[in-house]
Amino acid sequence: MFFFRLNQVVLVPNKMDVCNRTLQETHLVGDSSSSAEFFVSVAVFAFLYCIAALVLYVGYLHVYNESNRGPMIDFIVTCLFAFFWLVSSSAWAQGLRNIKTSVGTEGIREALSACKEDGITCAVTSFANMGGLSISVAFGFLNLILWVGNAWFAFKETSWHTPPQTGSTTQPSSESVSAPPRM
Repeated sequence: MFFFRLNQVVLVPNKMDVCNRTLQETHLVGDSSSSAEFFVSVAVFAFLYCIAALVLYVGYLHVYNESNRGPMIDFIVTCLFAFFWLVSSSAWAQGLRNIKTSVGTEGIREALSACKEDGITCAVTSFANMGGLSISVAFGFLNLILWVGNAWFAFKETSWHTPPQTGSTTQPSSESVSAPPRM
C-alpha cells in the first residue's frame, strides 16, 4: 500500500502499448504522504492528551487545583493543539487537493507523454470516491474550532484571566443590618 505516495503508483507499465504507441514506465505525480501522516499524528496525540487530561480531571482534580501551574500548562498545551490542528488540517487539505489534481484529467495529461502529442486526447472517465478524505479535512477544521473553544475555557481557569484569591476575606461590619426573612 502506498499511502498517498502517488509517485510510486505505476500509471503505465514499462513498454506498454497505448494509442498505438509504446510508452515507457510512467508514474503518477505527487507525494502527499507527509501531510496525511502529520494530520493523523496530531489526531493521535490529541486523543492521548484528552485521555490524560480526563484522568487528571476525574482522579486528581485536587492536584490540578492546588497551584496555578496545572491550568496554565493545560491552557498552553490546548493552544498548541489548536495551532497544530490549524496547520495539519491546512496541510492535509492542500495534500488532498494535490491528489485530486494528480488523478484528474490535467494530472494524467501532464504525466503521460503520449497525451502531449497532437491529435491525442486524454481524459479520465472514472473517478475514485474521495468523499471520505474530504470529510476528514472537514473534521480536522471542526477539531480546530473545538480546541480553540476549549482553549477559552482553559484560559478562564488560569490566573491570567482571574487573579488568585488573596486569602483575606472581609468580615461583615457590626454596623451592617440584615433584613428579616419574608414570610
